[in-house]
Amino acid sequence: LLELPLDKYEAVELDLGCGKGSFSTALAKKFPQRLILGADVMIGRLKKLQKRNERENVTNMLLLRSEAKNLLGYMIGDGVLKRIHLLCPDPWPKGRHRGNRLLCSDFVIKIHRVLAENGEFHFSSDDEYYHNAVRRVIELSNLFDPVAPDADLNAIKSDFELRWNEQGKAVHHLWYRKRKL
Repeated sequence: LLELPLDKYEAVELDLGCGKGSFSTALAKKFPQRLILGADVMIGRLKKLQKRNERENVTNMLLLRSEAKNLLGYMIGDGVLKRIHLLCPDPWPKGRHRGNRLLCSDFVIKIHRVLAENGEFHFSSDDEYYHNAVRRVIELSNLFDPVAPDADLNAIKSDFELRWNEQGKAVHHLWYRKRKL
């Protein structure tokens, strides 16, 4: 398990698949009292994010190079995270690729486990089919309740969302709160 300085921060949030990290950095600046975890498998993206944070004097972020299933499955303890953001992951739209999708019933259970009581899961995708498939998986799990989007975070966009918006594509967001079992 990761040793996180939990006593130093009011809460911990995870940007899963943070990419170059414009969303992560903006989140860290907006909530300096929180520890922001930026996780990605691509070392080049994490290095760019590290340089950005050094330039912008962001000190409340921890970068993690990890595959998402391992990070949530083994590395983060129960009930640690206030919020998880999974923004514009690869939808793997072809039928033969669907087994590569991250969001499945097994992964939804991992999300539920690492979220604190009343913790939130924020998902977005430019792929409407994937967006609807994720909504079905989450709702069928009976582990989460839909909630209104966090108004403070609506203005913060990920690098991918900015790119899709420039191309005229809509990005669809889902927000859920952990259901107490």
